[in-house]
Amino acid sequence: MTQTSNTKLPIYSKVWNGLKKFPGLLSQGSATAPKTNGRAAAAFLSGGVGAMTMMIVHHICDTNADFEKWIKFTFGAWIPGAINPDPMWGNIGSYAGKETTMLLGWLVSWAILHVVLKDKEVRPRTIFLWMLGLYTVAASMAYHPLYPYMPLI
Repeated sequence: MTQTSNTKLPIYSKVWNGLKKFPGLLSQGSATAPKTNGRAAAAFLSGGVGAMTMMIVHHICDTNADFEKWIKFTFGAWIPGAINPDPMWGNIGSYAGKETTMLLGWLVSWAILHVVLKDKEVRPRTIFLWMLGLYTVAASMAYHPLYPYMPLI
């Protein structure tokens, strides 16, 4: 006995039947599809620039205590818990400033790359290779045994 009316189906069947139509809607495409992919490339690449910014600032902080203190109080003070005199609650210290520099690096690079690439067609391979390179270098810089005697400055 098959049910032909959609109203007699349980809710999970109605949801599943709706989800099965979703890929078909994507294959129809957009009436006003973008002509270039530069804006998307800017969004993808800016994340890698932000990650690199944070890791460079991290290594500068490791080599210069005055810079670390400056980052902590200048860029990190706005984050709750960055500076807390109570030892019970602790504080996150200069990490808050490093995360803020990552945020600034991401947003500033996104704005610059958006202006530079917005009307350009960037090959997907180029986007992928730059993203792979930026994130790989940033991740390897986070692995401290690689850099104990090799500061950036």
